Amino acid sequence: MTINLGIIGVGRVGRLHASILTSRVANARALVVADIFPEAAKSAAEEYRIPDYTTDAGELINSGVLDAIVICSSTDTHVGYIVEAAGAGKHVFCEKPIDHDLAAIDRALRAVDANGVKLQVGFNRRFDAGHARVKRAIDDGEIGQPHTLSITSRDPAPPPIDYIKVSGGLMMDMMIHDFDLCRFLLGDVEEMYTMADVMVDPAIGQAGDVDTAKVMLRFENGAIGTIENSRQAVFGYDQRVEVFGSGGEARTGNVHPNQVTISDASSVRRDLIMHFFVERYFESYVAEMTAFVEAIENDRDVPVTGYDGRAPVVMAMAGLRSLRENRPVKLSEIG
Repeated sequence: MTINLGIIGVGRVGRLHASILTSRVANARALVVADIFPEAAKSAAEEYRIPDYTTDAGELINSGVLDAIVICSSTDTHVGYIVEAAGAGKHVFCEKPIDHDLAAIDRALRAVDANGVKLQVGFNRRFDAGHARVKRAIDDGEIGQPHTLSITSRDPAPPPIDYIKVSGGLMMDMMIHDFDLCRFLLGDVEEMYTMADVMVDPAIGQAGDVDTAKVMLRFENGAIGTIENSRQAVFGYDQRVEVFGSGGEARTGNVHPNQVTISDASSVRRDLIMHFFVERYFESYVAEMTAFVEAIENDRDVPVTGYDGRAPVVMAMAGLRSLRENRPVKLSEIG
């Protein structure tokens, strides 16, 4: 069975999905791309040998030949496209976050439920082989009862200021991945406390955001967690996870481009870690899109649901409220 897909938005992530759908996912066929910039749509279609392109996302959504829509456009367009796609009977893959507003997210989820279509949200880190192995160690009892979780996530350089102004900030566009990952590993969070500041670039503070943050979390199962984010790690894309329990520990480290260690009279050294998310998490993007296509093909539940997409937005809101009010915030205060 072949699943026909259309892609809305062919910026960096949209082109990544186009590449994967046309080369790495069995039984998937990308038939059309849409982008508000005609040259972007045309070049993506040509590069990935996709038959058609358009500047009209509505035309793509209402095409009778498509089974599913992949939404990679700006966050403020996500809900509208989800609602329209659901109304047209199309399954949806949507990049994170669904929206910055819970009422808008709930409108999208209602449309998905009312029309009986599937919605998968793009939290690809769940599909990373290392993170999946940590999850299995927890679920299989290899480390006993989990006591603490520590996630470190640092970018190699800050994004453009214009992006920060519309992205929702560090907690909504960057740490939201870590919020989802901690739920994936240890379940729902009850309470959060944030400390954060501007330590990398004053322009980020002038844009109303922070660039360095540490969040403490208490999970509903009693475990305690920390997430640390920075907009700049000069040595590359720093991605580490540790879960410590009554019977042991599960840990993932950074990924290097090779396994070579050089030893001489002056030092023992190796090459820097992977530079950014495309290199570090490429295979997880393949795995998540494969899972989406297979869920449609076999009519089973998607692995990252609309609720899974909503919960990290609630966490981001709680984290921001904690920062503003300098106190722990229960997620029940947000909704």
